[in-house]
Amino acid sequence: MIQTNTIQSTINYIKKELEKIYPVRETESMAYILLEYVLKYTRTQIQLNRSENISNDHFKQIDTYTQELKTSKPIQYILGETEFYDLTFKVNEYTLIPRPETEELVHAVINENKEEGLQILDIGTGSGCIPISLAKNLKGACVSSADISAEAIEKAKENAELNQVDVHFFHRDILNWKNFDWDNFDIIVSNPPYVTEAEKSKMEKNVLDHEPHTALFVSDHDPLIFYRTIAEMALLHLKKGGKLYFEINESLGNEMAALLEQKGFNSIRLRSDINGKNRMVSAIKPQ
Repeated sequence: MIQTNTIQSTINYIKKELEKIYPVRETESMAYILLEYVLKYTRTQIQLNRSENISNDHFKQIDTYTQELKTSKPIQYILGETEFYDLTFKVNEYTLIPRPETEELVHAVINENKEEGLQILDIGTGSGCIPISLAKNLKGACVSSADISAEAIEKAKENAELNQVDVHFFHRDILNWKNFDWDNFDIIVSNPPYVTEAEKSKMEKNVLDHEPHTALFVSDHDPLIFYRTIAEMALLHLKKGGKLYFEINESLGNEMAALLEQKGFNSIRLRSDINGKNRMVSAIKPQ
């Protein structure tokens, strides 16, 4: 007799398999994500059809993903995609998994800049989540993005096509920005590496083992190297009154504000995320 698995029994199975590795709430979230992905159901459809049988092929596929999750590999890398700002993005080992605080950064840029035809530069492309979301939501914006990783840029190009936007991608090392020609921009935005080597011990195993370290970590001796470099570049390549937006290390907010003040920027604003932590900063180039 062939065993049948319902949606509810499959949820229970996934949670049981993962309970020794992840918190209960996380196992439930993973169960829904796997079922949504494999069955092509919405979460509401899953909740309304818990007694529905699923095919053996679908169950085998879900079980394969579940066993991968037991190795601490992030679910976004297992499925090869994630959601960000209501858009779908393909991800791989060359791209960071987009975080909720980065959505807040994107939302701030979109919410505060309603003019049409803005010239925008994103630095540190990754999956392309920032520049693609801006291109999708800011009317007539001309968006460019630079990254040191050619592999990340290839994935970002795929995501731009997937989300039907035009973004100009450049394979460039921002630490050597003077070696390249740049346009002048209304907005420069960046989520550069900002986790110090000293903070590695506090990070989850699934991040350390799987996400690209070059996109995460900076030296303890100069944790603001990317911010300082981008600020110097922005002084030359932001238009007068242009805006600079950063995602930052929550422990370095005051240092970031001081750095931007020292460089001559105005209207420096430390911004809290939904959890009340200083995770963003913005500033304006003097007129």
